[in-house]
Amino acid sequence: MISPFALPPHPLAQAAAAEVMDSVHAYMHSHPESELHRHGKMFGVLVLDGTDEDALVHCASSRCASPYLAAFSAKLDGSYCHEGFVPPVYEMREPPVGTGRAESQRLQRLLFAEYRLLNGRGETKNLPDIFADEKPVIPPEQWFDKSQDRTSPHPSLPPSGAGECCAPKLLQYAFAHGMKPLALAEFWVGASPKTEIRREDVFYAPCSGRCVPVLRHMLRGVDVEAEPQKTEAEELCRQMKILFEDEYLLVVNKPAGLLSVPGKSGEISAAEYLAARPAHRLDQDTSGLLVLAKTPEVYTALQTCFQRRDILKRYEAVVCPHPSFSSKAAESFSVISLPLLPNPYDRPRQMVSHEHGKPALTRYVIRERRDDGTCLVDLYPLTGRTHQLRVHAAHPDGLNAPVAGDRLYGSALSAPRLMLHAAELAFVHPVTKKEMHFCIPSGF
Repeated sequence: MISPFALPPHPLAQAAAAEVMDSVHAYMHSHPESELHRHGKMFGVLVLDGTDEDALVHCASSRCASPYLAAFSAKLDGSYCHEGFVPPVYEMREPPVGTGRAESQRLQRLLFAEYRLLNGRGETKNLPDIFADEKPVIPPEQWFDKSQDRTSPHPSLPPSGAGECCAPKLLQYAFAHGMKPLALAEFWVGASPKTEIRREDVFYAPCSGRCVPVLRHMLRGVDVEAEPQKTEAEELCRQMKILFEDEYLLVVNKPAGLLSVPGKSGEISAAEYLAARPAHRLDQDTSGLLVLAKTPEVYTALQTCFQRRDILKRYEAVVCPHPSFSSKAAESFSVISLPLLPNPYDRPRQMVSHEHGKPALTRYVIRERRDDGTCLVDLYPLTGRTHQLRVHAAHPDGLNAPVAGDRLYGSALSAPRLMLHAAELAFVHPVTKKEMHFCIPSGF
């Protein structure tokens, strides 16, 4: 089976998804009252071994070369069951209205115990057991509730909606009916939410909070191919160019695909390769200028400069404007203010929350509008939140134009890489007090 986290999905899964997208759009056209017009939903397909005669859906369209299953997350228009889609793992029922918190959690735990999920070995495990050793997910509305006791250990309750996402529903049906999964794809259909970045007919990987622990169990016994890597991390380190170095710090041009700091994957990072500590971070898929400190004192001094915004940072990005490109974004330049916080159900994705998010400001200048519909934009982060530029570009209240090639907030199909580059950096050397200025155009 192809990794369910691979983006873009396998061509067979893309073809099956295109057929389901057409079907859902037709449903929306004939059901103007559908919730999809107000807030969309994640759908998914699971392509099966073409020799499997028990597949639920056999594609009549020439776009589909293999049978597949289709699913939607949770309920659609008030029902867990719709013709042409696999049934839920278990039809979840909400705790009675007015139930106290402790009683509600007890009832939810009992209901979650009814989600008995199969894996490739034929083994069954329920949700409380799957999430027993996972770090508890704290919903945004509880993050700033000082009455919450975060110091004492407590049993981990599975996050709301666990087991109701597309991937678990599709794999459950396949395993229960002796089918062999080949490739999976999940995609959004309908209106975009105001908090998360979800766009019509764009592919997304299964969420980290709800799905990853479940899939870790369900994929046992399944031969899953590793996600393809275009270049090894060691080769990317060799491609990294040192633009300046003295006994205190380095300035390098980091290639896209290389981690700034060590991550969970075990791949070597720029920090490890150079034996220095980054004073700021670039996303793994972002290329460009990175400053690293050689001593703790210089690191602290550079951190202070970043926090005081004494360092000029300019990024270049190619963005893909949405058909409903906002009038605000049509201006040549402006400032985006959208507070951000991590999405607890889908790390490392960030979400917009005016109630709980931290302030995030980005100035932008539209440099060029291109014949292919894209724009070249300069982005100046006035704060340093995680994924700030990517979210501010993609969000409907921001540029409403995702960075091309953005796997998290745009479409992995729109470019061969994330078209975001740290192009310019200016600061005062914390020791020599010399003015430092570096400019490496992206070439986008």
